[in-house]
Amino acid sequence: MLYELLLPLKTYYSPLNLFQYITFRSASAAIVALFISFLIGPWIIHKLRFHQIGEEIRSSGPESHLVKKGTPTMGGIIILGSVILPTLLFADLSNTFIQIILLSLIWMGIIGFLDDYLKVVKKFEKGLIGKYKLIGQISLGVVISFWLYNTSEYQDVVSSTSIPFLKNYEIDFGLFYPLIIILVITGTSNAVNLTDGLDGLATGLVAIATLVFGAIAYASGRFDYSDYLNILYLPGTGELFIFCMALIGASIGFLWYNANPAKIFMGDTGSLSMGAALGTLAILLKKEILLIIIGGVFVIESLSVIIQVGYFKYSKHKYGEGRKFFKMAPLHHHFELSGWHENHVVVRFWIIGIIFALLSLTTFKIQ
Repeated sequence: MLYELLLPLKTYYSPLNLFQYITFRSASAAIVALFISFLIGPWIIHKLRFHQIGEEIRSSGPESHLVKKGTPTMGGIIILGSVILPTLLFADLSNTFIQIILLSLIWMGIIGFLDDYLKVVKKFEKGLIGKYKLIGQISLGVVISFWLYNTSEYQDVVSSTSIPFLKNYEIDFGLFYPLIIILVITGTSNAVNLTDGLDGLATGLVAIATLVFGAIAYASGRFDYSDYLNILYLPGTGELFIFCMALIGASIGFLWYNANPAKIFMGDTGSLSMGAALGTLAILLKKEILLIIIGGVFVIESLSVIIQVGYFKYSKHKYGEGRKFFKMAPLHHHFELSGWHENHVVVRFWIIGIIFALLSLTTFKIQ
């Protein structure tokens, strides 16, 4: 918005020339997102407490979490507001990539909000029924697929994706690519949702992963950088760097209230929307496979649930009684029940997330 309004005025006031630089607009978006989080955070927390919109803690979860009962949830509203407004202010709104990423964030934000509303306000134990949530995720994947297939920027690589560690090599999924998009959107949004079980855990990990995608977006949008790193040159993706910085700023701002002991939880409003945004970034930047490394902790958390459920069913069939592979899934609860303090689990998972992030960045020079 400001980009379109102020840049044409640079001939009259030279400092406005700064708006042509993605780096300036990205830094501005991060700062504004952080400021908005600090500004609206206390007000939203107060309103949620006033209306008694608090988290219901499962009796089957760790006993240490029972003290968190009643903590305001649906804090994803803070994140959404802190990301959307700076992106609208500083990004080029005519850019297809910005339009798609905002659609993804808002789409899943609405679905997450409905889920939280039904659970916390209407007291429906399971919230939004799983199949309806899945329909929403699949529908988003279908819309993004249709959009990309009709986008000129992708006319030569629309169904391709980059292969990590291999120089200038892409795999073409052909007619199966829409299915890949749906799997990435659904898998990533659910993975972040599963990881959101400890104070600050998912928020910090999303910020780490987004920083990697921001660097990739900036490099992919510049011919010189993309040529040097042997990655696909995708004109216009540099604008996604602005969105990424806004998301990082919003995450850090939200972490101010979400760090242990949390004053507010993001709920599905935040986890589903942020997860969908990560998946969409991977799709737009043609890094769907690299996403497995960038979001390594999210992958591990999801696998722990699959292993737990699969082993329980296997042992019940073989031994007549279901047995657990982990003390509790997702994996962060296993370590909690193993005696780790919640803060230790969170910080150590962040460290692992940073290691995965660095590993993903090294793939560009190894290839």
